[in-house]
Amino acid sequence: MRARLALLAAAVSVLTLVAFLVPLALLVRDVAEDRATIRATADAQSLVPVVGTADAATIRLTAEQLAAESGRPVSVFLPGDTVLGTPVPRTPAVALAERGRSLTAESDEGREVVIAVQGRPDGTGVIRTVVPRAELTAGVTRAWLVLALLGVLLVLLGLLVADRLARTLVRPIGELSAVSHRLANAELDARVTPAGPAELREVAGALNHLAGRIQVLLAQEREQVADLSHRLRTPLTALRLEAESLREPQEAARIAAAVDGLERAVTGLIRQARRDRSPAATGGDAAAVVADRVAFWSVLAEDTGRDVRRDLDPGPLPVAVPAEELAAALDALLGNVFAHTPDGTAFTVRLARDSDGVVLVVTDEGTGMPAATVRRGASPAGSTGLGLDIARRVAEAGGGRLELRTAPGGGAEVRLWLAPQAALTGP
Repeated sequence: MRARLALLAAAVSVLTLVAFLVPLALLVRDVAEDRATIRATADAQSLVPVVGTADAATIRLTAEQLAAESGRPVSVFLPGDTVLGTPVPRTPAVALAERGRSLTAESDEGREVVIAVQGRPDGTGVIRTVVPRAELTAGVTRAWLVLALLGVLLVLLGLLVADRLARTLVRPIGELSAVSHRLANAELDARVTPAGPAELREVAGALNHLAGRIQVLLAQEREQVADLSHRLRTPLTALRLEAESLREPQEAARIAAAVDGLERAVTGLIRQARRDRSPAATGGDAAAVVADRVAFWSVLAEDTGRDVRRDLDPGPLPVAVPAEELAAALDALLGNVFAHTPDGTAFTVRLARDSDGVVLVVTDEGTGMPAATVRRGASPAGSTGLGLDIARRVAEAGGGRLELRTAPGGGAEVRLWLAPQAALTGP
């Protein structure tokens, strides 16, 4: 924008100067020509009294003296064929002047000035002088150079002023853009210092107000999520008591473990809702998380007659995704398998190193699902449509991606690529 404003100022300055300096340059040339013509005419008119009254010898002497002083040829044509002073042939302008008409005319030598002198007893005399081209344009080139330098100086001055003005506009706009990017990167405490024209100050105030409103709304949302999650503790406590009252120890232990897992998820949700959102995130060990969650879901798979195939790298496999979020993503993928395939449908969980980092693959032997399923709030199976979207957002937050394919056997295959973490900081 700064360069465009400077270019606009330069274009306007050049156009203005062209419209002003070109006529001025032509006027300077015309004034120089007129001045030289007037000077030559005045010199020639000084001979009129002499030509009108003196004899030929005096006229010759006076004409030669004037030619020497002025540096221009001076000729006097008397009636007949007598030519005094600079010997030149009669020209058409001289022929017109012999009829009693003084005039100026252009010739190959320059500008010809002829003056008719009447009152001689033998007829009309003519005084002729020529203004050379060099005298007509004397000083014009220097004046044009001065005008050109003045035009360049004015253009440079206009560019300097435009640059100063553009800087006062571009700097606040740049600050607005920087703060907008910081807000987009979850730096919600970023604010703009209002500066520049009134319109930009108004935009800065509106952006600051928007940032404040975003902070308030996110705080309210986090509190609502935390409150809602906290309310789940009461039914969880009741469910735990019910599990402890079961007579079958193994069944009680299994349900209690499931309740513990659910309570941990609720606790993690509360902590995640209450902490500030920042771009920096703690990594986790994908091998440990996947092994733990597969073991948890294997119990339910055994109850529903499903065959679980594991192909897990022993790790450690540090990834740029927190352990809680990776566990939630895997739970969403395995929950889809249990929710959308009939009992007895086998599935496979594979975790391995990849050129892009770590790849997690969940494959089932069901009927599969279309790729359009990965859309938040949309599900052809009548569910909430959030499971795959949760996994996708977890992968993208860690610098990875999610792909939905059809397995070789016809079922669904979900691939979750996770970016590696330089140093594992703990789950």
